[in-house]
Amino acid sequence: MLPMPGTPASSWAVYKARLSGIFEGADARVCIAFWLFGLINNIFYVIILSAALDLVGPSIPKATVLLASIIPGLATKLVVPYFIDLIPYSSRIFIFAALSTCGMLIVALSPSRDAGSVAAKVAGIILANISSGAGEVNFLSLTHFYGPFSLASWGSGTGGAGLIGASGYALATTKLGFSVQHTLLASAVIPLIMLISFFMLLPLGPLRAASLSNTAYQSVQHIDDDEPYDREAESLLAQHTSSPQNASFIQRTIHDLQTKLVRARTLVVPYMVPLFLVYAAEYTINQGVTPTLLFPLENTPFTHFRDFYPTYGAIYQLGVFISRSSLPFIRIRSLYVPSVLQVANLIVLTIHALWPFIPTVWFVFAVVFWEGLLGGLVYVSTFAAIREEVPENEREFSLGATTVSDSGGICLAGVLGVIMESALCSWQVNHGIQRCRQL
Repeated sequence: MLPMPGTPASSWAVYKARLSGIFEGADARVCIAFWLFGLINNIFYVIILSAALDLVGPSIPKATVLLASIIPGLATKLVVPYFIDLIPYSSRIFIFAALSTCGMLIVALSPSRDAGSVAAKVAGIILANISSGAGEVNFLSLTHFYGPFSLASWGSGTGGAGLIGASGYALATTKLGFSVQHTLLASAVIPLIMLISFFMLLPLGPLRAASLSNTAYQSVQHIDDDEPYDREAESLLAQHTSSPQNASFIQRTIHDLQTKLVRARTLVVPYMVPLFLVYAAEYTINQGVTPTLLFPLENTPFTHFRDFYPTYGAIYQLGVFISRSSLPFIRIRSLYVPSVLQVANLIVLTIHALWPFIPTVWFVFAVVFWEGLLGGLVYVSTFAAIREEVPENEREFSLGATTVSDSGGICLAGVLGVIMESALCSWQVNHGIQRCRQL
């Protein structure tokens, strides 16, 4: 007997059918592999930021760790997309795993807080984040060969890194009682999961089937009139693709670089700018504004002022995880709208830090959660738009090249955050609010 319309059984059947339609064609091995790629590639960044106080001590600005974490990744993303195609994917995975492991071992085995030790830790952080930056270029480019569900899984995995990395570090060093050194040493084995995911879990058939001459790095096709690209850039692109067939290796390399630079120019306005804006705004909030968003303890669920900042961070990471996992269900088309809304969040919270008007910390919790949702939505929707709108032979390069935008926004936010936190706290103190000095 069939369930009557409107009954719980029929509602569940409809919901199950819709889910089946959404995930039709998804390969479980591909989804799991890319989820793990996103998790492992980003988790060191989260762990290092979570351990900032333990690594450098209270006397050194924590923005030192943020900048050491993001500047190497930014520099890597500026350079790597233009030559990474010369290295096979299988070799890249070994390089990323080796750099991450060496970086974390250096950080973990430098336990003291003298000047030389801090310098060594920064060097280890740089190694780990070169791997992370190049890894993001690599894995987003790799989604070109594995369909839209690979991108959705990657995005969800990167969001999961925030929750698992931060909560795992806190759990290990507090409830479980592990030392900072032992926790970081244990994390150095995590890159093995990346190797297992690539060589044992991911189906490698699509990579074997794709010859180097058929990738976006080696061929340029005519851009259709309905593609959202700059016509002048298209003309320049055509000029750069007329090198002689018998050109030398150096000439071909220069020609290839010129082609990629012109191609990158077409990505700036539709994709790079909104991604840069949303990350610059949200990380300025996280690093420069939320440390000053403190309320009287009797009106909050906290007993210490230092509890505000990690709670804001956890709520933000939850929003990021949810939105980065939402691509199969939600797809925003206008990337600039959520980016502008993120800038509005920054303005509202900054005004509150200067002239308090928000009556309760619970409202700030909601704004921070909303901030995480916006950032994650722009991230996954940007790369989804590239998959849909960029010609197939240019897609692999475009996915990797666009990654520079989020790192650029975070780098700017790191600088702004140092300035804003100090300025906002000084303003509050000068106006009789001492809470930011009581952390």
